[in-house]
Amino acid sequence: MKFTQDHEWLKPEGDLVIVGITAHASEQLGDVVFVELPEPGAEVSKGDEICVIESVKAASDIMAPLDGEIVEINEDLADNPGLVNEDPTGKAWFFKMKLADSSALDDFMDEAAYKDFIG
Repeated sequence: MKFTQDHEWLKPEGDLVIVGITAHASEQLGDVVFVELPEPGAEVSKGDEICVIESVKAASDIMAPLDGEIVEINEDLADNPGLVNEDPTGKAWFFKMKLADSSALDDFMDEAAYKDFIG
């Protein structure tokens, strides 16, 4: 897995990357009550706002970590947004994307570097 400074995790799976938020991010948000996901087939650019997460504390935007196409979303989050708190790095993945350039993953932190980053 790779990690962004925006507290997203990226897990390569074949020619796709699965994207979610870290346990640290889910703890900071508190109880998640709503998740708005992008449309499958959407072309996104790094930095685009593509998801909205609402918790009892705040609303947060998730930015596209890389350029690519959204190929699948986690429909379970619409019915059960609390999964983000229960299993942020497992069942609560947000979307899968096909990357424009898979070598861009090399620019992100590994787990040890992310743990240092959140200190």
